[in-house]
Amino acid sequence: MKVAENLAFIHEQIESACLRANRDPKEIKIIAVTKYVTTERAAEALDAGIIHLGENRDDGLLAKYEKLGNKPVWHFIGTLQSKKVKNIIDKVSYIHSLDRMSLAEEIEKRAEQRMKCFVQVNVSGEQSKHGMEPEKVKQFIEDLKTFSHIEIVGLMTMAPLTEDKEIIRRTFRELKRLQEEIEAMQLTYAPCHELSMGMSNDFTIAIEEGSTFVRIGTALVGS
Repeated sequence: MKVAENLAFIHEQIESACLRANRDPKEIKIIAVTKYVTTERAAEALDAGIIHLGENRDDGLLAKYEKLGNKPVWHFIGTLQSKKVKNIIDKVSYIHSLDRMSLAEEIEKRAEQRMKCFVQVNVSGEQSKHGMEPEKVKQFIEDLKTFSHIEIVGLMTMAPLTEDKEIIRRTFRELKRLQEEIEAMQLTYAPCHELSMGMSNDFTIAIEEGSTFVRIGTALVGS
């Protein structure tokens, strides 16, 4: 299917989820996850009205950036090795996978202006997932107070791959609770207003639980 047709259906789902949660659909930003598709398909997403594109590998991002440049708002959404920061730091607007101090130090060293970062949190505790343990997140953010090139805009997580919607919902709800606690700290360098959670299979639940950025690949641009 064409991206525009997929996008229209996703907008309908977003509006329904927002209606159930008493939210404004304008609060939700769609990131088209283009890691498995061609640059031409990514360009089709832009033509359909998508603004935000997400890549999870530096080489994939660089290949698409070469053709698309600054037309999209670029998000790095995958695990980021410290040694790869220099490759993407001047091309992305958001990093969704800040999960350790060594990575923060590398971003701080390489960034020329303040980089918008999400702290990745492993809410579910699965060994297969990256991210910080929830109980360590506040202290980690407090330890970033002297970092002039990092702004913590929010938190990110991935729910377990399961058919049990209650487990998915609990994961997202827990991240929302943590986000509100950090937001209440009123740190100028860590406003933490945003939540990056929800993918093709669970983005409607994520929206019901407070997500502001949904990362949609297969359902939007295909695989």
